[in-house]
Amino acid sequence: MERCALVTGGSSGIGLAVARMLCAEGYGVTIAGRHADRLSQAAGTLPPNVHCVVADIAREQDVSAMVRGHTERFGRLDILVNSAGLFGSDTASSAVTAEVDARLAVNLRGPLLVTREALPLLRAAGAEHGKALVVNLSSVSGLHGQPRSASYSATKAGLISLTQSLQRETAADGIQATAICPGLVATAMTAGSAVLAEEMVQPEDVAETVRFLIRTSRWCLVPEVVLNRRGAIS
Repeated sequence: MERCALVTGGSSGIGLAVARMLCAEGYGVTIAGRHADRLSQAAGTLPPNVHCVVADIAREQDVSAMVRGHTERFGRLDILVNSAGLFGSDTASSAVTAEVDARLAVNLRGPLLVTREALPLLRAAGAEHGKALVVNLSSVSGLHGQPRSASYSATKAGLISLTQSLQRETAADGIQATAICPGLVATAMTAGSAVLAEEMVQPEDVAETVRFLIRTSRWCLVPEVVLNRRGAIS
């Protein structure tokens, strides 16, 4: 049976680039996102057997329905890519509670809930072939908290810690967990940056990193990968 993947935030940017790569590698792929129209547009650029699920990972019921929908379509899960994310600028002194809560819900709570719901399928895949994979899209901001990015940096640091905990919890189940930590990536999220898009990390760079991860052996653990643009200081 073909191996299968679930990609959150799969309707654009990094998630779409990763989904496109996984399709090229022969995976059955579910892409999930909040907006049906964007998912439909993204699906038009992917093979016709791609499964689309409208889901907001900040909503627990959506998470459960998303994983259930993937299971009904494919029956297995070998790779989970938690790519959905919410950016925003704030400082510790100016943080708006509702905005902080929204970032926590999407950037940290969401991936935890998605992983929780997906673990039975991932454990089954790990038992079968020894290498199920969870990829969490963190950020260099999670490694080194950035100014004017207090809550975003904190959520991405938490995601790195979640990845580490998951690896220790599930290594014996044949599951690998990796946090990818890019700097500025040329997506809609960074459209207002003073840095030119062509001088940023590209979504395809992240997709190629995931390709590398799926091609390593079951004995090769990669806890985190940092992708920064040339000339940037971490």
